Amino acid sequence: MASTFLTRTPSSAGNRKTFTISAWVKRGTISNANSQIISTGVYSSSQLFQTFFESDDTLYISDYTSGGSKSFQLSTNRKFRDINSWYHILFAVDTTQGTASNRVKVYVNGVQETSFSEATYPSQNFDCAFNLNQLHTIANRNGTNFEFGGSMSYLASVDGTQELPTIFGEIDTTTGQWKIKTGITPSSGWGTNGFLILKDGNSVTDQSGQGNNWTVGGGTLTKTEDNPSNVFCTLNPLARGDLTNNAILSNGNTYYSSDQAGYNIRVGTIGANKGKWYWEGKFISHNPQTSPGMPLGIIADNVPIATNVAGGQAPYYYAYNYSGSDGTVTLNSSDTNYGTTILNTVGQIGMVALDLDNNKVYFGVNGTWTNSGNPANGTNGYSIIDPADTPLGFYLPAVSDRSSIREYVYAWNFGNGYFGTTAVSSAGSNASGNGIFEYNVPAGFTALSTKGLNL
Repeated sequence: MASTFLTRTPSSAGNRKTFTISAWVKRGTISNANSQIISTGVYSSSQLFQTFFESDDTLYISDYTSGGSKSFQLSTNRKFRDINSWYHILFAVDTTQGTASNRVKVYVNGVQETSFSEATYPSQNFDCAFNLNQLHTIANRNGTNFEFGGSMSYLASVDGTQELPTIFGEIDTTTGQWKIKTGITPSSGWGTNGFLILKDGNSVTDQSGQGNNWTVGGGTLTKTEDNPSNVFCTLNPLARGDLTNNAILSNGNTYYSSDQAGYNIRVGTIGANKGKWYWEGKFISHNPQTSPGMPLGIIADNVPIATNVAGGQAPYYYAYNYSGSDGTVTLNSSDTNYGTTILNTVGQIGMVALDLDNNKVYFGVNGTWTNSGNPANGTNGYSIIDPADTPLGFYLPAVSDRSSIREYVYAWNFGNGYFGTTAVSSAGSNASGNGIFEYNVPAGFTALSTKGLNL
C-alpha cells in the first residue's frame, strides 16, 4: 500500500470491550518505526488505539488515554522480518475476561504469541478506543506519517466477539502451512461496526453485509496479483551487491532507485533451478542523460558479491544492457554485442525469459527478442551455467546500475500488472494464467511466484 491509507469514522460506537481484528499483511519495508496496520484516534488529544510493527520489527498493540497515559500494551519478543511472505495477524480483545492475559490475545499465522518484552493488560471491562465513533485509519495513524509500507488483503473486524484464528484461516493439509480462508463466518455475526475489505483486490467496499465501507484517505490504492495464496517475486531490500550505496526500493520493492555512490546489484526474493520464467523491467529515468543503461538479468552468486561489479559484470551474472549503439549481453563477466536492439531510452520495457529446463536465458526490448531469439521454441538463447554448478544452486532475478557515476530508476513487473503505480497499457497474452504483463508471455513460461513454482 506504500503511502496509501484508508479511513472510516463509525456513525455510532460499537462494542469497545470485545472485538477482533484480522489482517493478512506483506511487509515491503522493515525497521520502520510505527508501521501501522490499523489505528484509531490521535495521541494525547484523544483516546488512541493502534496496532503496528516497531523499528525493531516486533509487533505491538496498545491503547492510550486522551492524556497520553498508557492503558495497555503488548510488545512481542519475536521479530517479523520476512518481506517475501504474507503474515496473518489477529488481535482478539475481550476486556470482560477475569484473567488479565485473556483480555488481549495476539496470533500470527494461527499460533498465539506468548512471549512479550512488555505485557501490560487492560483493566477488566476497559473500553478501548477501537469501535469508538472517531476516525479509524488503516496503514497509517491520524495526524502522523506512520505508513505501513507493504500490502494488505482480507482485512476484517468482528464487533462484539473475541474470535479464534480458525475463523479466518486454516492449515493446508498438503503443505502443513497456515492459509487464508476465503469464506469467513464469524461465530456470532459481524456486529455493528464489523467489516471485511480488500477481499477482491483493491475494493474498499464492505463485503460483510454491514455496509461499513472505507475510503482512500491518501495515496493511490492499486490492485496487486500478489496475495496470501500466490506470493510473487519482488526485489529484496535485505540483499544487495555493494553495501556502501544508498539504492532505494519502493512500491512493494518493485521500484529501484540507484545512486552515484558505488556499483550495486539487487536480486529477487524468489529463485528457481528448473522451469521457465518471465518478467519485465521498465526504464523510468536516468541522470546524467548521457550513456544510460539498465542491466537486467539473473545471478546465481551470493550477495553481497566480493568482486567488483564494475560495468555490471560479476561471476554467474547474465544481464542485458547496452554499450555505445549496440545491445550488449553480459555473460558470466564477459560482454558480447548483439546488434542495435538496445535498452537505453526512458519508457522502454526490457523482457527476460529464463529457461532452466534447457539452461538458456533470453532478453528483449518492447516485444522484440534480441539475437533473433525465440523462447517458445528454444532458439537463439544465451547459454548459462547449470544452476547445480553455481554457488547458490539456483538463479535469482537481478539488476545492477552498470556505473558508479550515474543514477537510475527502473520499475519491475514480476506479474502484478503494474510498473510502480502505473498499470500495463495493454496486457499481453499469458497461457499460464499466472501474472499480468505488458507483452506476450512465451508459450510454456509463467510468472515467478509460488503458484508458478507449483504449476
